[in-house]
Amino acid sequence: MEKLLIKGGNRLSGSISCSGAKNAALPMIAATILSDEDITLRNLPYLQDITTMFELLGSMGAKITLDESMNFIISSSSIHDTEARYELVKTMRASILVLGPLVARFGKAKIALPGGCAIGSRPVNFHLDALEKLGAKISLENGYIEATSSRLKGADINFDGITVTGTENIMMAACLAEGRTRLTNVAREPEIEDLADLLNLMGAKVQGAGTDEIIIDGVESLKGTSYDIPADRIEAGTYLVAAAVTQGDIKINGISSERLISVIDRLQDAGADIELGIDSIKLSMNKIPTPVDITTAPFPGFPTDMQAQFSVLNAISSGKSSINETVFENRFMHVQELNRMGCNILVSGNTANFVGVSKLSGAPVMATDLRASASLILAGLCAEGETVVDRIYHIDRGYERIEEKLNYLGADITRLPN
Repeated sequence: MEKLLIKGGNRLSGSISCSGAKNAALPMIAATILSDEDITLRNLPYLQDITTMFELLGSMGAKITLDESMNFIISSSSIHDTEARYELVKTMRASILVLGPLVARFGKAKIALPGGCAIGSRPVNFHLDALEKLGAKISLENGYIEATSSRLKGADINFDGITVTGTENIMMAACLAEGRTRLTNVAREPEIEDLADLLNLMGAKVQGAGTDEIIIDGVESLKGTSYDIPADRIEAGTYLVAAAVTQGDIKINGISSERLISVIDRLQDAGADIELGIDSIKLSMNKIPTPVDITTAPFPGFPTDMQAQFSVLNAISSGKSSINETVFENRFMHVQELNRMGCNILVSGNTANFVGVSKLSGAPVMATDLRASASLILAGLCAEGETVVDRIYHIDRGYERIEEKLNYLGADITRLPN
């Protein structure tokens, strides 16, 4: 199992560009199932989750090719199997996103209950309840979801809780349903808007993405198109925090600041100087961070996917602070590993309380999930001595060439072989 060896103490500086957003790319790949014409996706990040999604579609019969410009062309006209098997689904929760498109286009789907990061309960009942309201028949047996429908029919659906993948799944399914579907209490993440943009280019009729109500008028079929995957806002936020904790000076190109307002606000509260360009963010930090209190929330609130990174910032800050996690109930598993490096963090329920320390010490640590992996790398960057991060397959699920980008900014990180 590969590891990362980090020699801490280097100040980050320089300029890098963002990769495409994994959380936008995965539902878009699933959306290609809705059409029997080719869909071209540009700026896809090279990540394990993307590879897994391609393998999943390929196992169903879809054809994926790479053109001379490194764009992916996905043809779902040859899909002949509507089963998503456990061997592929077990590592990635986003595989549930193929459920809605398969039922909408083929009238049936058999999907293994998905796996992914163990960061708390992320039930699929929101997806299943909504599909039933669209007219699908659902059964659960032997670890598989089976759904059938002659043709889905539009309905009014109010989600009991805000769910990003649930919103995406039902939005895709409703595109081929008969009549109008109204979705309320939906997620408002930018990736929802990106998916709606792609669907509309394919000929769907989706209105209201980015608000708490989405209206979809079903159509008979969807056509082929091409689309550029937007920059990854969580990757950008991670590198901004990396610069802040190393008292660095970096510029990130290709990212809209509108998608990171809550993160930028907290970084400024921590003492960072930030300059916003049309499609760039520049951060300079020349002092110990000021502690910041944070409560995670669905967009436009502070993203839960940035909580672990800010845990490192608060851990080395000049005072006391707290982070209240309201999205997932088991997302402080990185705290135990950070404390092994000298942090002073106490978790009580869904709140982590921090007392800033003057230094961290390198240590062997183990990643427990994707964003926890990022936090351990950030801690290693500002720690004295060497840090070895084990189980980095988590980080490869969501960050493209993270050690290469950080090394370009001045870090000293080596990927160790198995």
